[in-house]
Amino acid sequence: MAAKSGGEHSGHRERTRKKFIENGLDVFEPHEALEMYLFYAIPRKDTNPLAHRLLDRYLTISGVCDAPVDELMNDFGLSESAAVYLKMLPQMSRLYVESKLSDVCIVGDRDIGEMFQAKFIGRKNEELAVLLCDSKGKMLYFGIIAKGSINSTDLPIRKIVDLALRHNAKSVYIAHNHPSGSALPSNADLKTTKLIYQTLANVGVKLQDHYIITDEDYVSLYDSYRSRLFICD
Repeated sequence: MAAKSGGEHSGHRERTRKKFIENGLDVFEPHEALEMYLFYAIPRKDTNPLAHRLLDRYLTISGVCDAPVDELMNDFGLSESAAVYLKMLPQMSRLYVESKLSDVCIVGDRDIGEMFQAKFIGRKNEELAVLLCDSKGKMLYFGIIAKGSINSTDLPIRKIVDLALRHNAKSVYIAHNHPSGSALPSNADLKTTKLIYQTLANVGVKLQDHYIITDEDYVSLYDSYRSRLFICD
């Protein structure tokens, strides 16, 4: 009986993999997608009940991936390796998106907002990202340069300027995330943006926009506060 059960288990995984190869995840229910992902973290166990339990607790795959490692281990019996495998999913997704964009030219503000939103996938603390472009809109640099509130006394304005000059950038876009979930800027966000704009202008570089990013949305300060923050050409 045990051998038969093992055969059925192996056959189910093979059928699931074939289903994915032929159709992708579009034909999978969330629990099926999570079950298959867990195949590779838990090689010798039926992961279907575990996938259901995880989604019952955390509701979505993003909720599962954002769960604390110790909670996944203690409450669901995952090994540390399996828990880490789940935690890697959003960050690997972010790296995938970033690598796809690494050679693109900037073609519009909406593209930039979506690029920044992808950059912050899986980030739970406030961080600051910078995108540098040449005069034709070619991306020269795109990375996280600071962690923690950008409104603090440690605001890395000099680092932004140094990066722009080092890469001979003509345009700068910045973004920071609001882990609380609200994309509305604070007064400090607005003052910070104006200071960065003026500092970059002094070295011949233009701050094009500052985005505030959440998991579900983003706000362009240029679109919302142009007359207050950006000197119009």
